[in-house]
Amino acid sequence: MKLISLTGLLSLLLIIGKAQNKQQNTPRLVDNGAYHEFMVDGKPFLIMGGELGNSSASDMAYMLPVWPKLKRMHLNTLVSPVYWEAQEPREGIFNFKLVDELIKNARINHLKLVLLWFGTWKNSMSCYVPGWMKTNEARFPRARTFAGDAQEIITPFSKNTLDADKKAFAALIQHIRNTDSNYHTVLMIQVENEIGMLPEARDHSKMANEAFEGPVPLQLLTYLQTHRKSLAPAIATQWQENGFKISGTWEEVFGKSLATDELFMAWHFGVYANEVAKAGKKSYNIPMYVNAALNRPGKKPGEYPSAGPLPHVMDVWKAAAPEIDMLSPDFYNPDFKYWNNLYTRPDNLLFIPEHRFEDGVDAKAFYAIGHYKAIGFSPFSIESTEKAGSEPIGKAYAIINQLAGEISKAKRRKSLDGVLLSKDSSSVKIEMGDYVFTVSHEFTLGWSPAAKEKSWPLAGGIIIGLSKDEFYVAGTGLVITFKPKNGSHAGILQIDEGKFINGKWQPGRRMNGDQDHQGRHLRIPTGEYGIQRVKLYTYQ
Repeated sequence: MKLISLTGLLSLLLIIGKAQNKQQNTPRLVDNGAYHEFMVDGKPFLIMGGELGNSSASDMAYMLPVWPKLKRMHLNTLVSPVYWEAQEPREGIFNFKLVDELIKNARINHLKLVLLWFGTWKNSMSCYVPGWMKTNEARFPRARTFAGDAQEIITPFSKNTLDADKKAFAALIQHIRNTDSNYHTVLMIQVENEIGMLPEARDHSKMANEAFEGPVPLQLLTYLQTHRKSLAPAIATQWQENGFKISGTWEEVFGKSLATDELFMAWHFGVYANEVAKAGKKSYNIPMYVNAALNRPGKKPGEYPSAGPLPHVMDVWKAAAPEIDMLSPDFYNPDFKYWNNLYTRPDNLLFIPEHRFEDGVDAKAFYAIGHYKAIGFSPFSIESTEKAGSEPIGKAYAIINQLAGEISKAKRRKSLDGVLLSKDSSSVKIEMGDYVFTVSHEFTLGWSPAAKEKSWPLAGGIIIGLSKDEFYVAGTGLVITFKPKNGSHAGILQIDEGKFINGKWQPGRRMNGDQDHQGRHLRIPTGEYGIQRVKLYTYQ
């Protein structure tokens, strides 16, 4: 037997150590049981993002004036599409020029990237597949309505389409690994974009009909049985009403309904996305997620982009797509708290990759990261602003970026929360340390003439507990009073306004006069953004 020399052994250990260190530094999601972290270069990372409009990244000249805007808004991450049609204009011939320019410019501007794979589907439709696919319906067949009409949606039942998507996606991920794995500019990949069926709940092509008439896959039935006590109510009820069957066709197991049509499509979309992600992860195992266009109340399957990773079919997606790390909501409707409650589950941490760029996104960013422990937030069409230097989201990001290290530590201590307040929901109570906080919208004081208006601007904030009686409060439009849990009186020992410089707290003004109303409350005025450190005491 040949013995390895001491020098050879040391070299081998060094190689193994470098490989392990490189794997540790690769962007990854970490589940520590009680909390999640998104790790980049071995450190927790919060995505302070902005998503480009669909066409902006197709022209790097168009992007030239965009980069300075992003820096003025304190983004650390740009969320950008990459286009299958641009990457593979001729079958099998790949062109990564746009991707390379995007990565180069992100590095120059000290930004990270989340890339959106505009592959087989974008907002339900197959509008970004290459021309050689669009014009070859025999090889890449379309989804069809019940009446047999072809749709601008390539069917997920086509093996030819799946193989082509997998090949193109794997080539992209391999290229990113070859050019970026030492830099980690690219943090995550979105697989497809807002998958969903329109204008009917399911595909009625020949291949789809054959699958629908076949048995429900054992993989799904096994998942349903294993997770029976924690299933989304819509799935649990539908399965229960048909007798909790563990074999049969889709209509035998779930009944005849539009809801069954949607479950069927959710499974096949999920399997498709899983296969694409799996092909990519063989090259470079970084986090991958799928986003959802949220449905609206009162709409039936087919009247909204059905069968995407929506909460009522999320369990089907979880069963079908284990390679997908997160299912994420895109916000273009109200009920921010309602939807985030549904997407925050033990098996699904929250990332908000797309939110309408509108008033209040600053407050929502504070709330999502503080209350839901979201790993990031990203308004859509971020480049559309003409006032980058004064955008509220930029002011919020400047605060959150300062707090990032404290937020990570607070997750471990379970001493982190957030608030989102409006005129209709103007106050909330939070318990932290030895105290109960009453956090109210600043307009409840009645000091501002705008408090008489019909609606109030959203207020939001993050609260971090340092000890039983000391806390950071950050945000905008907040007023907080304190009460000890033991029923005595709370006093404000001191409030310091300040900021973090290189991760270290630097106190500024002492706020113990008019600013805290002579010891009555902590206040961050509406329209202002700041961090305050408060220390409390009790008296009888």
